[in-house]
Amino acid sequence: MTEKKNNARRAHDPFFRWLFADVKRLRLLLGFAGKVDREVGEFLSSVNLGTLERIPDSYSEVDETGDADLAFRVNVLSGAPVLVGIMVEHKSGRDPDTINQIARYVRSVMKIHQENRVFDGLPTMAIIFYNGRENWNPLKNLEDGYPEFFHGRVLPFACSFVNMADIPDSDCLACEDVATGMGIMSMKYAFDSENLRTKLLQFKESFQKLPADVGLTLLSKINVYLREYVDEDYLKELEMAFKSVGQKYGFVSAGDVFRKRLADARAETQEAKDKLAQNKADTEAVLREEGLSDEMIAKIQSKLEALQQSRLAK
Repeated sequence: MTEKKNNARRAHDPFFRWLFADVKRLRLLLGFAGKVDREVGEFLSSVNLGTLERIPDSYSEVDETGDADLAFRVNVLSGAPVLVGIMVEHKSGRDPDTINQIARYVRSVMKIHQENRVFDGLPTMAIIFYNGRENWNPLKNLEDGYPEFFHGRVLPFACSFVNMADIPDSDCLACEDVATGMGIMSMKYAFDSENLRTKLLQFKESFQKLPADVGLTLLSKINVYLREYVDEDYLKELEMAFKSVGQKYGFVSAGDVFRKRLADARAETQEAKDKLAQNKADTEAVLREEGLSDEMIAKIQSKLEALQQSRLAK
């Protein structure tokens, strides 16, 4: 894999992981996927998503700088005491190693260590979420040449491919979680700058209901994600559009927060300087009343200043 490809993966994967490492948001994404992909829908009908939990990263034996899949486990709907795995992978371009990548992660992570089990593997449903520009599906020709007996058995895990472009805009806009809806919409239209801004601004009514810190974090994450796809001028225009919405409803941009913190820090520094100057003047006045010479006053002031600087440095 080239350095350029590695950089692309690092640029877009953190946004997807930030969104869907959260179990509640993943449930929503899976629900959308089940509407547009029959196999995902059938899988969801056999599990209890209320029991969905993420497998901690520490369980993985895969280098953290490599594969970027998200692994979860869930109980079956029948109530039987068995678990199945869900592997979620995001791609925004062709990657010939996708299936091998998922296979490595499944072998590494999807295990149950229990006594008397004849197989420690966890039956797994892997779902590839794709939002690329090209028409690509790594599963399309996977079974070519195999007899019918092997259809559905070529891979050691179930696998489906969901093009995020197929998730309706209406589902995103009606989503109960604004971050999920805006996140999916951002990925859907990342390559379509003509419509991206318009689509995102359709969320302003639901966005205005978010707590200020939540809204700020969401906009910041989307901004970082979109830097891979649009230029700085476009991002500035998008930021200004959302800033106008934010100001109306009490939100501030990341730049506003930084500037306020900087101004507050400067004000605190100036206040401390003013206080030190006043203390110095008061000390000098008292020492003069006691009849000390200018030389002795200067010496005492010097020692006091050194002591104050020492305390500030701690």
